[in-house]
Amino acid sequence: MKRFFERLYYHPKGVDYFLIAALSPFSLLYGSYMLVRRLAAKKRDFGLPIVSVGNLVVGGSGKTPFVIALASRYENVAIVSRGYGRESKGLLEVSRNGTILADVKQSGDEPMLMAQSLPNASVIVSEKREDAITLAKENGASVIILDDGFNRVDIEKYDLLLKPASIPNTLPFPAGPLREFSFSECFADKVVQEGRDFRRIVQVTPFEGKLLLATAIANPVRLEPYLPNTVVGRFYLEDHAYFDEHQLAKNMEEAGADALLVTQKDAVKMDRFKLPVVQMKLKLEIEETILESIDSYIKKYKELHEE
Repeated sequence: MKRFFERLYYHPKGVDYFLIAALSPFSLLYGSYMLVRRLAAKKRDFGLPIVSVGNLVVGGSGKTPFVIALASRYENVAIVSRGYGRESKGLLEVSRNGTILADVKQSGDEPMLMAQSLPNASVIVSEKREDAITLAKENGASVIILDDGFNRVDIEKYDLLLKPASIPNTLPFPAGPLREFSFSECFADKVVQEGRDFRRIVQVTPFEGKLLLATAIANPVRLEPYLPNTVVGRFYLEDHAYFDEHQLAKNMEEAGADALLVTQKDAVKMDRFKLPVVQMKLKLEIEETILESIDSYIKKYKELHEE
């Protein structure tokens, strides 16, 4: 069912448009509710600059590597995330100033990737983002990066909205993949589009043998353009799911693969596996003007609150 809706949302075929049309009244209701919620919200100012990296599309759009690239530019920075897919609940420090304080099942895959990638940052997860921001401030953070925060309409922040290069289905949930009406991008401080404002750069660790792609990300077919021709099979799990080492070993044997090919997000959940792993490493090349606009916001915010 998950794969069906990924096709409906990201790669609709002719017959899919009948279902999209049938679901569109529900999308109108959902989108209207989200719009009223946004317009009625009262924003809370936490007294320090908060930069949100979010999107309108359900699923992956480059938020995690964008957050990592952004957080690496600042000192005393804390990343606040919900921690999708984690087995813990409530407020949890994943790392503090680069020291890892939790395991991947407690943190979730994306927060752990951020924590491991940023030796000078702190990462906190909480369903209540306000609690995490308060803790980060108490711990001495001077800048907050809010992961997946566009729909956190009750927080005063600078909204960066990441936009895919193309969206074939531009309807809100459930007929389409959008969390709000497409025109809601006008509420963002800066809309950043893939292919125009940032580009993905994927590097695969050199490996001579055959590879089995094993991944638990949303819309995994987006990896296809970056796969080496030595991939002999594919094994997909739902976004944020955890892997079973014995199952992967069996899948490798059935596919005749010599190693697993995984994303960095998948790799953090395989740290203790004894299977050979080859990583697809993703970095973003971001236009300098985008980064300068964020720097300007942070500087102006601090100047205003120092007066």
